[in-house]
Amino acid sequence: MKNKFIKSTFILIVGGFITKIIGMLIKIVMTRLIGTEGIGIYSLVTPTFMLLISLASLGLPVSVSKLVAEDNRNNKNLVFLCFPITIFINVIIMVLLLFFSGFISNNLLHEPRIKLAITCIGFVLPFISISSILRGYFFGKQKMIPHVVSNVTEDLIRLIIIAVGVPIFLKKGIQYGCAFIVLSNIVSELSSIFVLFFFLPKNFKIERKDLSFNRRNFFDILDISLPTTGSRLIGNIGYFFEPIIMTYFLLRSGYSNSFIITEYGVINGYVMPLVLLPSFFTLAISQAIIPVISYNFSHGDYRGTKLKIKQGIFFSLLIGIPCTFIFLFIPYIPLKFIYNTNLGINYIRIMSIVCLLHYIQSPISSSLQAMGKANDSMKGTFFGMLLRSITLIIGCSIHIGMWGLVIATSINIIFVTCYDYSKVKKYLKRS
Repeated sequence: MKNKFIKSTFILIVGGFITKIIGMLIKIVMTRLIGTEGIGIYSLVTPTFMLLISLASLGLPVSVSKLVAEDNRNNKNLVFLCFPITIFINVIIMVLLLFFSGFISNNLLHEPRIKLAITCIGFVLPFISISSILRGYFFGKQKMIPHVVSNVTEDLIRLIIIAVGVPIFLKKGIQYGCAFIVLSNIVSELSSIFVLFFFLPKNFKIERKDLSFNRRNFFDILDISLPTTGSRLIGNIGYFFEPIIMTYFLLRSGYSNSFIITEYGVINGYVMPLVLLPSFFTLAISQAIIPVISYNFSHGDYRGTKLKIKQGIFFSLLIGIPCTFIFLFIPYIPLKFIYNTNLGINYIRIMSIVCLLHYIQSPISSSLQAMGKANDSMKGTFFGMLLRSITLIIGCSIHIGMWGLVIATSINIIFVTCYDYSKVKKYLKRS
């Protein structure tokens, strides 16, 4: 199990590094094609996109990963039970978006040009949900190569589609360019699904019992997925309301709509992607840690659980600390090299310090989920979101521009990380 964890982490780190590079190329191509204003407009769509992805997936990938890792039930049945659940939810979301995309864009986000992009989200979600469930199966089996190959393939295809298609759709207007970026996920996710199917065993057969309704499996899936979804949903609801709250209170404070879109584009297009660059490393650890801790904790190996959590935090800091120093003292070098700009340097310096905690937040939160304590993670996310929203309202009302958003994000990271860490410590002490 120890060797599997190290091997899985290494594979995911290498894969995450490759996908991060491709992701940066996608970001560079996007910023060069649609400009700062286009990035600002797309940034208004992103919170809604992330919220709906969490809702459509319903935490099912985490459920599948954890239950498959325990290795005591019909794994095919677990996967097939998830498909009708996620398809049902996706159809409802798709219909709602067709009717309410105009209300969201005009009345909530105050930007009519994003209506088409928000409508397009509904067509993308089913493909993202299905590929996520399949990845959860391979995570539970601790087979990380299928995940890495599918991710790399997905990102490469998305890069090509964006580079070729965005200039064509931009001729019709920036709103069409942003909508096409959203729709590009359909082809890229489809390619990912095909790759994952390719890695299924050659003797893979579907029997009648795999497709039958298993009451125990069904409710075990929901027992894990609902709190996990609650946690992600709460975080993404806060993220969804972020531009709504920010736009409303900044407009009331006298800032122009063009200032808000431009600065929000700088923070979401340059600052946050840069300071969260090491997240490919911590995400790899978080993904690798779930099946290991699930197995250890469910079999009463609490010493092994503690060791793996400590290793996860140590490895996260190993990459996080050097990156923090770079972002703190020489942020203009990676900013110029990656995005060919010097916008957002002061934001980066402040966020780099706080993001050191964010780097260890992901493995700690994943540990709670793997231990079956997703409810605690959900509570921490809820309180953090509430604190963030209140701070954002205050910050955007006292005429400090986008610093209100930076302060609110920082407070949220500090609180959630400390809360989750205290809960992990508490449960391991009891054990």
